[in-house]
Amino acid sequence: MIAKHKGEVPFIVYLLPFITGILYSITFHAGSSLLPLVLFGLLLALFVGFNLFYKKLEVYKFSWIGGLFLHLLLFFAGILIVQQHDDRIYANYFVNKKAGHLIGVIDNEPILKGKYWHFSASIIQADQAPTKGKLLLTVMADSSTAFNYGDKLLIPANYKPIDPPFNPAVFNYKAYLANQHIHQQSFLYTGQYKVISRNLSNPVIAYSLQLRQRLVKLFNRNIKDADAAAVASTLILGYKAELSTDILQAYSKTGTIHVLSVSGAHVAIVFVFISFALSFLSKWRRGQWIKAILSILLIWAYAMLTGFSPAVCRSAIMISMVILGRAGYRNNNTANLLALSAFVLLIYDPLLIADVGFQLSYLAVLGLIILQPVINKWFNFKNKYASKLWYYISASIAAQLITFPLSAFYFHQFPLYFLVSNLFIIIPSELILFSGILAMLFSWVPMIGKAIFWILEYTIILMNKVLTWIEHQPFSSIDKIWFNTLECTLLFIFIIALFYFLHSRKSWLLTFSLICLLIVSTSLTVRKINCIATNSITFFSINKHYSILFKNGNNGVLISDMKPIDTNFKYDVQPAIDSNQIWKTKIISIDNDIKTAVFTKHSSTIQFFNKRIIIFDRSLMNVEPSKKIYCDYIYLTGNPYITMVNLREYYNYKTLIIDATNSTYIIKRLTNESDSLGIKYIVLKRNKSYTIVSN
Repeated sequence: MIAKHKGEVPFIVYLLPFITGILYSITFHAGSSLLPLVLFGLLLALFVGFNLFYKKLEVYKFSWIGGLFLHLLLFFAGILIVQQHDDRIYANYFVNKKAGHLIGVIDNEPILKGKYWHFSASIIQADQAPTKGKLLLTVMADSSTAFNYGDKLLIPANYKPIDPPFNPAVFNYKAYLANQHIHQQSFLYTGQYKVISRNLSNPVIAYSLQLRQRLVKLFNRNIKDADAAAVASTLILGYKAELSTDILQAYSKTGTIHVLSVSGAHVAIVFVFISFALSFLSKWRRGQWIKAILSILLIWAYAMLTGFSPAVCRSAIMISMVILGRAGYRNNNTANLLALSAFVLLIYDPLLIADVGFQLSYLAVLGLIILQPVINKWFNFKNKYASKLWYYISASIAAQLITFPLSAFYFHQFPLYFLVSNLFIIIPSELILFSGILAMLFSWVPMIGKAIFWILEYTIILMNKVLTWIEHQPFSSIDKIWFNTLECTLLFIFIIALFYFLHSRKSWLLTFSLICLLIVSTSLTVRKINCIATNSITFFSINKHYSILFKNGNNGVLISDMKPIDTNFKYDVQPAIDSNQIWKTKIISIDNDIKTAVFTKHSSTIQFFNKRIIIFDRSLMNVEPSKKIYCDYIYLTGNPYITMVNLREYYNYKTLIIDATNSTYIIKRLTNESDSLGIKYIVLKRNKSYTIVSN
């Protein structure tokens, strides 16, 4: 539904400056500055003044003034609302209080992974002083304690800031948690905490989470296949803790990962089912309103089953607004209602704008509203089944196109078979959702419940097998896509402008879209050329591991004690390889030798172009070179016992690099000795990686 005039979509018009203000505040860290508040107050006073003296000042001659002031007010309102939601600016933020102990209430669902519990807590007290703020907690599990939402804990005040990303191109966990208002973390062992009381938080949310846990256990009891049970819990209830890496990869690489995120599509399916079940009410005079109220109540009942997950709540709010609008027999623009729901949610928590799920879910719905009608008009089928099939195809294309820039920006891949996989999962996912709800309702009836669970299990098994088969087909996805923020933004503008041209046939829109595409193409080409022409050495910072990447254009040699299947490799090393556009990587251990056209490793000596590196580990501790060895870098690894005086006696080097395999004691001793001798050094442990770039 594309608006013909901006008056049809006022909330879209007003949402844009509000979002711009929020993004400005997040990007430039507006913090507690008083300037936005002063400017907002001044603009508000001028706006009120112009309205009070509208005729006297002849403001009507300048119709644009009112809109300008309103947009500026919304811009500064976006900045101010981010400030107001930042706990760190308040005097009673728990970090601003010196205390020995903290009291906090668990404010989300605790997850047990391996030997550790993971959850966040709202800190309400530091010693005797009332406080506010959130703390991320990792607690070693024991057999006697299980944590629940609403538990009140007494813990020591031994928190520390969240670590920033240490290695190139890795996921920024610090920023991710900051967008959830979490800036500090604490690790607790058994005996360092005490559960003071339980069930202190919101009783509705507490009941919802307890109900979801019971339902997850119900699925696990009645579905024998572990992956099928995990997918059922995820797709129906939004519980992702038990999903395996292989299943996640299969759905991600086939472009169907959205199925595993209970959000707008799932709520929409539930809404269609509810509408069908309550369609008889539309025949009555006031039945439309009764149907609307019952539909909203049932949608929020489903949201309760999912533990009131943020994605479902977003969708429930939007669909509730659509239901109320339709019940009022008004010509509502769906895009305007979408913007209204976003407005409400961003007022509640402006940092939702940085949430990937929030961005992708709203963009997907926007694509169905704006792009799908345009694509659907490309072909007109007389056969109703062909027409229905094309409708689903056009919807899949619209959602995939509009979310492509962001998906590639965050996940760096594009599924080429998304049409096949998305068309395939339409019926199975709907069947899984409906049968899952029926299974929960009739689980107490032996024969019926067992039959429904059988249908549910084997539908999921079939869906998993087909998606895994699609994943392993040749050219199933394009990997190593790396857009910067400007390229992502311009690509999104290109898509919107192009489709508006196809709708309105205005030539300037085509010109504008092509200019955006040209800028993106030029930027990508320049970065590609620079990447090929660049040689670099990256010393990674990975606790208890060593990794050094030597890049020569599109080729690389990696010296590492990890394998590509290792978790640390996937999260800390692979992003650097991909972002550097390295297509061929030779991986060797510190004990292997290798020789290429530009790289030679023999024993402990590495020669890469004009750079020489000595890897100093325990094997060199008792080796006395016959003459002084000259090199650019000494890479110290594996806790070798050596004094800086002895190292200087045998080696002439520019920089000492101490990696994260060395103990804290060794690092402290070496850095103290280096400081006293005036030796330049770099410590990788709990610090950023070190990269040497040469063209």
